[in-house]
Amino acid sequence: MSECWENVILLSADALRADHLSCYGYFRATSPVLDELAGESIRFANAYSASSHTREAVPALLTGEYPDVAIDSKYRLASETLAETLSDKGYATAGFHSNPFVSRAYGFDRGFDHFDDDLHLGQHKLIALAQRALDKLRNRHYARAEEINERSLSWVDSLDEEQPFFLWNHYMDTHGPYEPPGEFSTLYSDTGLSGRDAQSLYQRAISAPESISEDERQLLVDLYDAEIRYNDAKIGEFLGALRERELLAESLLIVTADHGDAFGEHGYYEHPRYLHDEITHVPLFVRPPGGEREVEEGDVSTLDVAATVGDVGDGVSLLDPIDGDRRVFSQARGENSDSHLRRYAVRTSEKVCFCERDRETGTIEFGGESDRSLRSELEAHVEERVRVENGDSAGSDEEVDEEIERRLDALGYK
Repeated sequence: MSECWENVILLSADALRADHLSCYGYFRATSPVLDELAGESIRFANAYSASSHTREAVPALLTGEYPDVAIDSKYRLASETLAETLSDKGYATAGFHSNPFVSRAYGFDRGFDHFDDDLHLGQHKLIALAQRALDKLRNRHYARAEEINERSLSWVDSLDEEQPFFLWNHYMDTHGPYEPPGEFSTLYSDTGLSGRDAQSLYQRAISAPESISEDERQLLVDLYDAEIRYNDAKIGEFLGALRERELLAESLLIVTADHGDAFGEHGYYEHPRYLHDEITHVPLFVRPPGGEREVEEGDVSTLDVAATVGDVGDGVSLLDPIDGDRRVFSQARGENSDSHLRRYAVRTSEKVCFCERDRETGTIEFGGESDRSLRSELEAHVEERVRVENGDSAGSDEEVDEEIERRLDALGYK
């Protein structure tokens, strides 16, 4: 369907759960910009990520394939992306973000004419060392939305006016550690935290969730909500800049998230390898050229984005009617001591079913929250995915740059 679009703009936010946006019923007005966007878009009330964490969720978003196909066993990109598909059709392509897990180190620059992952691989060594030292001094873990906007708009302004483009901006602000900048730091709480203290609290929530008091939990939520409000404001500035350039009216715009974030609902924080609603239910807005106001209640997947833009992958077009009885599947690989596990979920409009498959024994265990009526369907899906995964090659070991290691540590991954 990409030949229909003059331009395609995909905006994704890291770790942004749907139920913390005011347009999804949250009690705080965290998303005035997205609320307004919902008035001229198709807002999907029940959109679910194909996985619960960036390493599997973003590849699925960009390829339309389940993670077991989108990436190899080393998390390197293994399928064709929207950037490659649209580039072959004559689109200029660019991506801007600062998440090390979907950087060029893992092959995610494929298909992009311009790829800014905020890392300095391949640049002058002295410049890279100076940037790393400055980042450490500033306690900087990622590029703020303001920086992403500036870089991407500069690229847009460099293009020939006649050339269609595909632009992907991925914002990290809603990812922990939650450190809302400036006036946003005390927007929902009088308790301001320094960068180091915010990082320390976030890291403890991940490693020792039982140690988090109710007051600390509320503080984490307050800071997270403030990050959402900041990110929302910056998305508003970006959309305003597109309107000034008369680009929004002729572009397909999609706004979503790779996954959500947890605050102790199931005994954990952040977004580990589980598939509960708080880390898979994501916002999703599709604004076709000229706009369209609608709320779609049917279940959809982030896999559907690629099908909507480029008619590729395992999803369905979000511009077509959604089957009210549709099944939406998610998956996540276990890690560390659970690396032998694969977790799966299936959702309908009213039901959900979870299971774990042990790769060593082949046994499948269903979660306590699972609806029994969906077990056979989920088991059939798992069997299909196992056949796919068994055909996966091991991939090659990647060389992870020192800068990537540092940022992963700062983001709570290590």
